[in-house]
Amino acid sequence: MEIKDAKVFHDYLNGVIEGEDVKKSTKLYSNAKTFYSSVDPSISDDQIMYEVYSYEHDGLCYGLTVMQPVCVNGECNVTRGHFHENLDCDEIYCGMGGEGLLLLMDEDYHCHAEKVKCGSVHYIDGHLAHRLVNTGNCELKVQCMWPSHAGHDYKRVEDHPFTVRVYKENGELKVEEE
Repeated sequence: MEIKDAKVFHDYLNGVIEGEDVKKSTKLYSNAKTFYSSVDPSISDDQIMYEVYSYEHDGLCYGLTVMQPVCVNGECNVTRGHFHENLDCDEIYCGMGGEGLLLLMDEDYHCHAEKVKCGSVHYIDGHLAHRLVNTGNCELKVQCMWPSHAGHDYKRVEDHPFTVRVYKENGELKVEEE
């Protein structure tokens, strides 16, 4: 019997996924300005906001999001957020490090959130838009698993943005509903 090494390796200590067919996407501030309530001229366009590592095989995707602890005019760093194109596809998030929120928005555009921290596991119903918020002072690392046919519907969130924003003032979180 032949014993092979795994094609993909998740270094839990350093928070990266490496290996054959792993894709890496980097979101810079220049491409994320519309995610926030206002533009912050003090942040360089080259500032890395977050990176996504992903691996797909036989209809299943495995990923890792690594978010920087950046605030934009006091607003906590967020991912773009999306609904799934196929609303029957659910997703699992697992907190791997740092602190944050999983912001969820239903189809009537009402929001609620779950605390994300190392060891937390989050089931995301396919009918909910989802976005991560880094509320901590270090990288937020979140592992995710979803079916490859789920798709990403970013346009729907652009047309109907999340109705909640999370700010950090004097080290305290402040949630504002729009």
